[in-house]
Amino acid sequence: MSSVPPAAGRTVLIVYAHQCPASFNAALRDAAASELRQQGFTVLLSDLYAMDFRASATRDDVSGELKNSELFQYGEETMQAWKEGRLSEDIVLEQDKVQQAELIIFQFPLYWFSVPAIMKGWMDRIFTQGFAFSLEKMYDNGIFKDKKAMLSFTTGAIETMFHPDGINGDINVTLWPLQNGILHFCGFQVLAPQIFWSPAHCPPPVRAAMLDGWRARLRGLLSEEPLSFASSKLFNLSFQGRFLLRPEAQDALQDRPYGLTTGHHLGKPLPPHNQTRTPARDRPDVGQLLRVDEAEAPPPDGGEPQGGTPPPPPAV
Repeated sequence: MSSVPPAAGRTVLIVYAHQCPASFNAALRDAAASELRQQGFTVLLSDLYAMDFRASATRDDVSGELKNSELFQYGEETMQAWKEGRLSEDIVLEQDKVQQAELIIFQFPLYWFSVPAIMKGWMDRIFTQGFAFSLEKMYDNGIFKDKKAMLSFTTGAIETMFHPDGINGDINVTLWPLQNGILHFCGFQVLAPQIFWSPAHCPPPVRAAMLDGWRARLRGLLSEEPLSFASSKLFNLSFQGRFLLRPEAQDALQDRPYGLTTGHHLGKPLPPHNQTRTPARDRPDVGQLLRVDEAEAPPPDGGEPQGGTPPPPPAV
């Protein structure tokens, strides 16, 4: 039994998606839970298949009357229901776990270059507007900016298939929608992913080494630097400015050999390993490079103050 005292208030949530308890993903889940508990963390687990978690985002997620019964808009209705305590019980229970967690680990097999549908449904339903994000609080100003999150997943493909010159294309491009578009969008500090390349085609000693490497990384996980994303301060955060890079940022980046991020590539080569490795400590981030400070940022075109409430989006 571990002699490590409980880490007061320190909680990790593992959101796990695999159907088989004998899978390598299950072994990775168990290794993470065991190692983190030995460090004194409280470990919460959402085993989505075992929970028979409902992936579909529907009217059933909201109790009571709708704001607009003629045109059901899931985001608007669940945001209002969250404010008024009218979300379905399964959503509330999972949101409570998210609130408690300092770190969320998503453990899954890569399906069709993304997470399994049941895990995507968890994200769709649990990361409710208002609870997880708003138009005023997103990206590095996001609601969960004091929390960390990471992807831990297995692939069927070997590593070289996801190289920039591999048949599947650059893994950094594959990960951008998940790590930037979901996790970073909600404000999470995103730790570098833990990728287990093709364990089904590896002999037992290699899989054992993978597990050992995962345990070793977990011992220092919370002290790791997060991945690098573009600072919101570089953008004109208004509808008048169309949320584009500010001209001075464009000018400062013009002579750089690579784009800003995997997504903000600016028509240049992608910055290597932008979604898979933490940047070198001695490399200044773009905000430092431009000496951008919130107090010095010019007002957006049209006079709308940054951080002001934009008009509601049109019905979709």
